[in-house]
Amino acid sequence: MSVRERAVELGPQDVVIDRRKNGIIYARSPNALGAVPRTMTSSLAHWAQTTPDAVLVARRGPDGEWIRCTYRQAYDRVQSIGAALLARGLSAERPVAILSGNSIEHLLLALAAMHVGIPFAPISTAYSLVSSDYGKLRYILDLLTPGLIFADDARAYGKAMAATHRADAEYVTLAGGGDLVATAFADLDRDDPAAVEAAHARVDHDTIAKFLFTSGSTGMPKGVITTQRMLCTNIVQGAFAMAEISRGPQVLVDWLPWNHVFGGNQNISLAVFTGGSLYIDDGKPTPGAFDQTIRNLKEIAPTCYFNVPKGFELLAHRLGEDRQLREKFFSRVKFLMYAGASLPQHVWDALERLAVETIGERIRIVTGLGATETAPSIMFVTRGEVRAGMIGNPVPECEIKLVPSLGKLELRVRGPNITPGYWRLPDATRSAFDDEGYYKMGDAVRFVDPEDPQRGFMFDGRVSEDFKLVTGTWVSVGNLRAAMIAAFAPFVRDVVVAGHDRDDVSAILLLDPDGCVARFPELRSDLSPAALSRHGGLRASLQELLVSFRASATGSSTRVERMVILDEPPSIDHGEVTDKGSINQRAALAHRIGLVQELYGEKPSDRVIRP
Repeated sequence: MSVRERAVELGPQDVVIDRRKNGIIYARSPNALGAVPRTMTSSLAHWAQTTPDAVLVARRGPDGEWIRCTYRQAYDRVQSIGAALLARGLSAERPVAILSGNSIEHLLLALAAMHVGIPFAPISTAYSLVSSDYGKLRYILDLLTPGLIFADDARAYGKAMAATHRADAEYVTLAGGGDLVATAFADLDRDDPAAVEAAHARVDHDTIAKFLFTSGSTGMPKGVITTQRMLCTNIVQGAFAMAEISRGPQVLVDWLPWNHVFGGNQNISLAVFTGGSLYIDDGKPTPGAFDQTIRNLKEIAPTCYFNVPKGFELLAHRLGEDRQLREKFFSRVKFLMYAGASLPQHVWDALERLAVETIGERIRIVTGLGATETAPSIMFVTRGEVRAGMIGNPVPECEIKLVPSLGKLELRVRGPNITPGYWRLPDATRSAFDDEGYYKMGDAVRFVDPEDPQRGFMFDGRVSEDFKLVTGTWVSVGNLRAAMIAAFAPFVRDVVVAGHDRDDVSAILLLDPDGCVARFPELRSDLSPAALSRHGGLRASLQELLVSFRASATGSSTRVERMVILDEPPSIDHGEVTDKGSINQRAALAHRIGLVQELYGEKPSDRVIRP
């Protein structure tokens, strides 16, 4: 007996395929996109007039209660902050830099800057609060030459600001402290409506809205020029694919950091575009911090919910334990969306089972593909059979080009939601595009069904990560990582795949503390990577899983011969891990050359796990 799915309006997902004799494939949507707003803040002005008392953004205050900011309050504040920014002579050459995480003040400053045509740059908090040398922060500020730098807490960001201090920038803080000479955020207030109106009238699709920095997985972060056209087009493209979001105000409970394209572009745009509400979730999908997410979801029922796969894994576990949470969460949510990696099938199945048990309906799970350079979404999968690994078909006005490369199809894309390039990096810009103007994603894709292109595409790994064994056999790193993470669940969070010019494949394991403790509760007292790596029961379990995984291998490219546990956190300063927690394969292998040599030594140490 089939289970009905909660009703949700979706746009068409058909595709036109053009195959060339040289093996290159072009794909596009045959559908027209429709009208695109002139500016990101056009919707803000509209809702401030039509639904002035609706909540735009909210965040818990020090007392734990929600502090809410309505559309009218937000628009009035945007006007006054915008006038203050104009009075300071800020511009693309002297933009606004934001060091802080998600907050009401961060959003107001960002909207004000965009409203009057001054670019802003939200910078990863990890570069200020986690880094020990502030190298990436210093590089970014040197590249930007900001005229104004905002940090909400002078004490928390004091060391970073002192180490990277710029005499030519005005510092603004919400809470003072230390020796920093700074303007109070509340003083960003100027009454000059004529200047604001004139500045906003000059904003068009080509105006730079923001600079979003890449994760630095191939070197120092690059500043992706993000225009008003990119933002405005992409939210309309998303609304085309998931037509449900245009039917009314959307309510989001969201932790995704705004220095990332998904949280900072899509989710903010989604709230503003629909006249919806964004409840800032100060939780994260990490031990301890996820409790805050659960508290928020018990109070605020989202209409759509976004998270990374790890977040959904933790959520599924908590939903299974808490009936009250289940009933609140599933009460009005229309779809779940994940990004950043494939959602493990067991998590997918658990979410569907819990929804059916709670409300008697399945909730549609959707995903897609995108990048910082694409604003973010270029493809969505919403209709028909949807399973882990699928990424769907291109959105309207976004053309994709598939180029044969190393036995795969390398993905390239062009359209109005694609960046014009990297700020002040002309060489990097030129190398990022091909001679037809297509941006080179670096991802590989394949057809779900080569005989039926309408079923869309699947992710097929990162082209740059793949390598050959000494036998000449190609190893698809992305696919092997995904397979190992699924097979070694719940113990493993990520995998570094080794074996370039070797006889066989090995792996460095990054353990998932939550998953390890769930199986071995005695580990709770010490969650350090070193303690986990020494636990005999855990190592035995990993060895058993390795035996099973090897037995399922289809050849040398999918057969892992030995493993070692990374017994210390990956380093953000050495580029091993991005600020969003994803592993940089090349940097990790370079920095952990000793571990790789240990894996392939004639007499492997006791740390090496073998069948």
